[in-house]
Amino acid sequence: MMENQASSDDARQRLGFLPAAETAALARDGVLIPDPGSVLVSPGVRLEEGVVLWPGIILQVQDGGTLVIGNHTQLFSGSRLVASGGSIKVGARAEIGDEGGFTLKAGTGDVIEVGDGARLLGGGSLTLSNRIGRGAQILGPIRCQNCTLGDGATYRDPEPDERGGVLKGSGVARQTEVPTGSVIQAFGLFSEGILRRQSHFHPKSGR
Repeated sequence: MMENQASSDDARQRLGFLPAAETAALARDGVLIPDPGSVLVSPGVRLEEGVVLWPGIILQVQDGGTLVIGNHTQLFSGSRLVASGGSIKVGARAEIGDEGGFTLKAGTGDVIEVGDGARLLGGGSLTLSNRIGRGAQILGPIRCQNCTLGDGATYRDPEPDERGGVLKGSGVARQTEVPTGSVIQAFGLFSEGILRRQSHFHPKSGR
């Protein structure tokens, strides 16, 4: 058993990740990790108090990159965040990777920012530079490159037109901008999608 653990730790360290015991020790800083043996975290990743790392998470820093996860953010199984010379900063109380994981990859010179309360789900990805504002959402397997979603309230807010910008559907979004309270739903190229108010999809009763 000890030999297997030593072999596992050797592989982790060769690949640039913390040994299993040091990963489990992140709990001392208030990080919640139900299954430390299934989680890979590079040295230098900054995890604030209350972050939840569900099984199967990879948080990787290499080539001078930086990766910061804000307090009480949840990273769901199958998510991979890689700062390979670039910068990834996730705000507080975000939800990343529910319903199929999510991938964030910042190469040299790239900056990916995910605001407080944002929600990224359904197997999509962020590559190159992206700014996903407070309360913004990406819903579905959407490949986002150089996208900007406006700040707003979270999906829990009763007023849909005050929520952060939303992309929903599947496909590729390049240099796409969605302002506060708006949404683009597409299945293919989001550049061909129609920008609508979120109340179009979530009308209030009595309207």
